Amino acid sequence: MRRLTKLSAVAAVAALALAGCGGSDSKGGGGDKPAASDDVCKTADGDGPKIGLAYDVGGRGDQSFNDSAYAGLEKAVSDFDATCIEGEATDGEAESAREDRLRNMAENGATAVVGVGFAYSESVNAVAPDFPEVNFAVIDGFDPDDKANDNVAYLGFAEEQGSYLVGVAAAEKSKTGTIGFVGGVNNELIQKFEAGYTAGAKAAKPDIKVEVAYIQESDLSGFGDPAGGKAAATGEFDKGADVVYHAAGGSGSGVFDAAVEAGEGNWAIGVDSDQYLTATASQKPFILTSMLKRVDTATYDFAKSIDAGKPLVSYTVYDLKQDGVGYSTSNESAISDLTAGIDEYKAKIISGEVTVPTKP
Repeated sequence: MRRLTKLSAVAAVAALALAGCGGSDSKGGGGDKPAASDDVCKTADGDGPKIGLAYDVGGRGDQSFNDSAYAGLEKAVSDFDATCIEGEATDGEAESAREDRLRNMAENGATAVVGVGFAYSESVNAVAPDFPEVNFAVIDGFDPDDKANDNVAYLGFAEEQGSYLVGVAAAEKSKTGTIGFVGGVNNELIQKFEAGYTAGAKAAKPDIKVEVAYIQESDLSGFGDPAGGKAAATGEFDKGADVVYHAAGGSGSGVFDAAVEAGEGNWAIGVDSDQYLTATASQKPFILTSMLKRVDTATYDFAKSIDAGKPLVSYTVYDLKQDGVGYSTSNESAISDLTAGIDEYKAKIISGEVTVPTKP
């Protein structure tokens, strides 16, 4: 299993936010944060497992990565009579803030804790040995020191496979012969999205041109910067791209806004969840599809394993075979004429006829 580049800690320690209701100070993308009445952790009172969910930058309400994890948590609370607590991340927070968030969850009775995003890999590695009775999971995580902690699960995805499919869609939809990709942060994880997208596009149309832009090189604020997402996508539309795919979390709402401003005949592709369903009315007509990354499934599966007394540990990868990644078809009028061709490529990946690259 390849490793992600380790994140360097920043100087200031962010304030810890642990509560029964989720909410973040940073508006991750495209809409308001859920109201308190939407907070399952505020109302859940069952006697099942107590699950801690520590969000990535952008928090719940990003209509992407974090919201998908919350959807899995909601289902787990319902199915397993569970209770839960949530913790919000802050842009630029120190490693110690993530560790404190996880420790507080464990000390407040969580029997299982999920860190949403690879940034929790180091902190889980530090905290898990101190709480051997608590099980931890990291979405997109990695084991920094190969400790093989027997109470830690690393839940990953074949993002390159899902991105390949939307790359095919982008190339087939493009009229200009140029498409774009906007990444939130230029690291190995997001490069998987870029690699798969480019490979799929070139499989469909070998001469397609792919413009690539990253909002940040290493700062995680790239996942919570809609203005940065809009600027990056606008630059690509200005260069002739007529379809732009983002892997930028909450920054993606800015990519959608750029597509709207680019006008009819230009498209955006969402990520993680079916973003057509949560986009604004003005954005919806411009969202071709979304690359589905089933963070909800991974979160739910981990909770299910805790409830069953057989906790997941080590590495699990969700790919096309497991329906762990895919693409959405909610904008039926835009995507329906492409699905047969996309599904042919999907079958080739599942059969092993096509191997999708993980590096650009």
